Parts: sequence; C-alpha cells; structure tokens
Amino acid sequence: MKDIIGIGLIGAGRAGMIHAENFVSRVPGARMAGVADNSEEAAKKAADRLHIPYWYTDYRKLLQNPEIDAVIVVTPTKYHKEIVLEAAAAEKHILCEKPMAMNSEECKEMIQAAEEHQVKLQIGFMRRFDKSFRKAKEIIDSGEIGQVVMVKSLTHGPSTPREWMYDIEKSNGPLAEVNSHDIDTMRWLADSEAVSIHAMAGNFRCREAAENYPDFYDTVLMNVRMANGAICNIDGAQGVRYGYDARVDVLGTKGLVQIGGLKETTTVSCTKEHGMSSGIIASWTDLFSEAYVQEDISFVRCILEDTEPEVTGYDGWKAVEIVKAGNRSIKTGGIINLNEKEKPDGEEKKC
Repeated sequence: MKDIIGIGLIGAGRAGMIHAENFVSRVPGARMAGVADNSEEAAKKAADRLHIPYWYTDYRKLLQNPEIDAVIVVTPTKYHKEIVLEAAAAEKHILCEKPMAMNSEECKEMIQAAEEHQVKLQIGFMRRFDKSFRKAKEIIDSGEIGQVVMVKSLTHGPSTPREWMYDIEKSNGPLAEVNSHDIDTMRWLADSEAVSIHAMAGNFRCREAAENYPDFYDTVLMNVRMANGAICNIDGAQGVRYGYDARVDVLGTKGLVQIGGLKETTTVSCTKEHGMSSGIIASWTDLFSEAYVQEDISFVRCILEDTEPEVTGYDGWKAVEIVKAGNRSIKTGGIINLNEKEKPDGEEKKC
C-alpha cells in the first residue's frame, strides 16, 4: 500500500476546486496529481493555480495515469455513472459528489463496479463531516433526547439554477440538486429508511423557465415516514436571495436537537438607526468549508487503512431513490410507497 495517494480531479468547477485545494495542502497522505475538464481553459487554469503536474480535456487519459490512485468526480449528475464505472475498471478509488446518479439502476451498477474491482466508493455528503452535525449525531445516539420521532431538514439556496437544471429529466430537480443533503441527513439522524413519501412543489421565482420547462419547481416540501415510525419533513428552495439557509430540528421523546441557523456569527449590532442586525451566511462554501476538508481526509484515510467509507454507495443510492419517489409524488399528487416498483428504474431493494 502506498503512503501517499495520488488524487485526480474530474470536473474543475467550483465544488471540484474546493476538493482540489484541500488535497493540495490540508489532507495528510494525499497529493494532487492531475485534473481533467472538458474545457481546456478550465483544466489548464486549475493545473496552473494549484501547481498540478498533469491536466487533460479527456478524463479517460487521466484514468490511464499510473500516478493517480483515486479520483474526485465533480461533474453534472448525468455523467457520474459512466465516469465511475470507468474509474473502477481502472482500479481508481472514487469520491463521487452528490447526487450519486440519475436513478437507482445507475447507483446499483456503480456499487457493483466498485465491489468487483475492489476500490472504495464514497459519496459526497459532507454534512456528515460537519462538527455541528456530528455533535448532533452523538447526542442522538447517546439517548439524551430519547427516541427520535421527527426530523425537519431545510435548505434554501440564494442562487437560481443553471439552465440544464430546469429540465427535471436531466437534473432530477431541486430535490436532487439542493435537498440530497437533507435526505441523507434525515436517514442518518433518524437511523432508518424511508417507507412512504408525499411531496408538493411549485415554481415561484424562476417563472422565465415555465414555458420551456413546465415541470420545473424551485420550492418543494416533502413529508416522509420512516420504517422505525419517525416522521420527517424536507423543505427546499432555490433563488431565495436572502442568503444560504441550512437548518435541522430533531425532536425526540425526551428533548430536541437543533442544528444550524442563518447568522454568520453570534455578533449582533443594535442601533437606533438600524435596529438589531447581524450577518447572514452567504453561501454553502462558507458554511461547510471545514466539512469538505474532513470529508476529504476521511476518504484518503479509508484508502490508506483499507476501511469502509463513512458515506457509502448504498447511502448515495438511497438518497437517489427518495429523490425519484419525491418527483413522482409531485407529478402524480399521490403518496409513494417505496416498497412498490419504480417503473423507470426497476425494483427498489437492497443489493
């Protein structure tokens, strides 16, 4: 086993560069060895900025580089399956950003490929590595608040979607792009699987997209019943403008755990002219920057120590399963039972 893991980045956008910068200087046992992006300008710019020795416009060439032991896949979701299958076949360990894939069948193929080629497959749910979320999990697991009976998870993002995201068939919509983290948090904190889902949604802030993309929604509420009896609520919105808002309430039989808030700091100013005011978190990059570092550290550690990733392909698959069920509920207006067959993806059952 190598002492230093060579990392290759596939997708040099904003999220990809967050990972790359971490691996350059903040992840023990790792070094950035290459970057691939279908934009030559983006690939070269990333390589120059981070002093990465190799850059490519074709990720397949990156996979052929013997100095690269693991890859970070940060591309649009529709490309994840193809890239992960090829990376596994090339015997590269994989950290794949969320959403894992477009449907359950793709997720299962990715899990199977990683198992067949004996490589690690970790999914990018970085909230599990955030210190506040981890502390909440410790409190819940200790029994301090008793049995978990309700989880309410909210994410509101300030930016409007890029145009490809308007097409639900290509992006799976805000439930995937925004609320995948809430869905994973719900499963993790409730320590159970979803059994039934009802969702409703609307387009209130992106009306220009309505004519060409009538199914697009920028605001969604989803109620979920878990196998252990807990009831959950997911609240998502895009283009809210007021800031980045991520909060969770976990209600137990003996108490409550709350995570997150809008305030950037605990500092509050009070004046006659402006009243009471405080800063607001502007972006997920501000709120979860340290969580990304810890996520990347955990990925390299599981390779070096040959342990299971903290967030597995199974976790990614179950989030996709819930996203797809939520979109079906929005379209039909009905309650979706996850024990039933999902027509586009085949049977929803554990591998």
